[in-house]
Amino acid sequence: MPKALVLFTLTLLSVLPLVGRAQRTLATSSVPATADSLLARATTTASGLQYAVRQLGTGARPQPGDRVTVHYTGFLAADGHIFDTSVQQGGPLKVKAGRGIVIKGFDEALLLLPEGSRARVWIPAALGYGTKGRLDLDDDTGKRYLIPPNSDLIFELEVLKVK
Repeated sequence: MPKALVLFTLTLLSVLPLVGRAQRTLATSSVPATADSLLARATTTASGLQYAVRQLGTGARPQPGDRVTVHYTGFLAADGHIFDTSVQQGGPLKVKAGRGIVIKGFDEALLLLPEGSRARVWIPAALGYGTKGRLDLDDDTGKRYLIPPNSDLIFELEVLKVK
């Protein structure tokens, strides 16, 4: 097995520990942007979103307008850098699915995953922050990006509850 793939696998095991239905802590080191074995078995939607289910939940599948509670970790696809995680935000995200409250790709992914599911989702830039990117609000210069323009994104999602 190539060294980069072994390093990637070991890094994922240490960076994304999920136990049962709750995410614990996440390291802040980046994940190498190497070949991803999950991507090889990913499903591609008509919009270009790709997703691979790690664990299929047995609960309700969200419908537009349902309130979904989800843990997430977002990575820049280019270098594996973590740009956001619900753990650092103090808890899971609660959002109405399919209502355009979050980026298009995240919204689409939520509607694909039943309660209890864990998945990796690849979101093309057009379904993310597109050509505008997302500026880092903590940067006083207003010139540093949290998510650079035209960045593809990767999310680890865990759907905790659908209501």
